[in-house]
Amino acid sequence: MLTEKKVLIIQGGWDGHEPVQTSSRFAGMLEKHGYKCTISDTQDVLADLDMLMGLDLIVMAWTMGSIDHKYVQNISKAVGAGVGLAGCHGGMCDAYRNDTEWQFMTGGQWVSHPGGDGIRYTVNIRRGSSPIIEGLEDFEVVSEHYYLHVDPAIEVLATTRFPVVPYYHISNKPVDMPVIWTKYWGNGRVFYNSLGHHDDVFDNSPNAGILMERGLVWAAEGKAYALEHGLTTERFENTAKMY
Repeated sequence: MLTEKKVLIIQGGWDGHEPVQTSSRFAGMLEKHGYKCTISDTQDVLADLDMLMGLDLIVMAWTMGSIDHKYVQNISKAVGAGVGLAGCHGGMCDAYRNDTEWQFMTGGQWVSHPGGDGIRYTVNIRRGSSPIIEGLEDFEVVSEHYYLHVDPAIEVLATTRFPVVPYYHISNKPVDMPVIWTKYWGNGRVFYNSLGHHDDVFDNSPNAGILMERGLVWAAEGKAYALEHGLTTERFENTAKMY
């Protein structure tokens, strides 16, 4: 008997990032692959660790704001056990700016978007980095150009060149900033896409939507892999103070 595949999408925070629209879009992407999606507009569901452990994927669409650190610890335990974690733009890597464990788990933190919205820039696919980018070519986006502080452990799938517009950072050398990445947290898969200031970026730049859908599914599939291979969290457990 097949086990039902479950996804929890948490939407909220700053409305400017259109969390309701992006959450609905991501649910539609996942439902095509047989996932049952529940969308919550409250973080309180994160108090139920047993429920989180039963999921295949947690999708975050919550910009800025604050969170009870116990909720972050519950997510950390669930993802560590194999539940996937995914999100885009500020909905994941500009959530909970004061929680460093959240940043450690997700792989990065937004710090600026020089020039504001409406910047035209190129997303460069890093070929061979992951099946998620197979068959896709570099593409242009008109949106915010995210500058992030990133975890050196991430697997970078796509980058963009800075600077494009003038700001104080141009005194330094040009850099190729990660746009899309994956990483692992314990047995769990983490996927992030910095595109998505407004929901329509996934329509206006079709490759952005393809990458998001593939990344969501990749992260969700990690739970089944962990179960099939009998992976436990024993080797990750540590009682030292981490934050």
